[in-house]
Amino acid sequence: MPLIAAVGIGIAVLGIGAGALLAGGGDDKGDGKNQTVSATAPATDGSASPSADPAKQQAVALDKLLADSGDSRTSVINAVAAVKSCKNLGQAAKDLRDAAQQRNGLVTSLSALSVDKLPNHAALTDALTKAWKASASADNHYAAWADQAAGKKGCKKGQARVTGQTLAGNRASGTASTEKVKAARLWNEIAKTYGLTQRQPVQL
Repeated sequence: MPLIAAVGIGIAVLGIGAGALLAGGGDDKGDGKNQTVSATAPATDGSASPSADPAKQQAVALDKLLADSGDSRTSVINAVAAVKSCKNLGQAAKDLRDAAQQRNGLVTSLSALSVDKLPNHAALTDALTKAWKASASADNHYAAWADQAAGKKGCKKGQARVTGQTLAGNRASGTASTEKVKAARLWNEIAKTYGLTQRQPVQL
């Protein structure tokens, strides 16, 4: 009986040892799995982030360009007012031509941006391009008007005479205003979606 009891105790001890080994093996495998998950999780997150929302990235880039679009507005308004009143005509003409160059620069910058993920991107870029080109055309016509006003009999009683350049500038300015209304409507829908700056037509 003592021998049998001793054998039984030995088997029990072996059983506990085997159980401990199995338990330990399970923990090791569990740790291995956890390590695998933790190692692969960042890679999964990293691979997803670049393509998380390409449309938002494009919207942010366009928002930065639009922030520059109204830079010349004040100088243009002041320059046209100066031409009308026949004051500082040389400076007015320069300011207007500088503004035209800035608007043409916006067109060039816009053409270099990727906006294909944005809703109605074709209509938006078309409206912005037409608006800025028309604004540049108006600026150049008004600059030519300033040159005319500075010439002989260009002004009468402190007012610049209306010429063909004046009328051409007015037409181009009207086209720009129409296109800016379209562009502002399309842009503001995008801005609302991504929490970006909404703009009035005159700010474009």
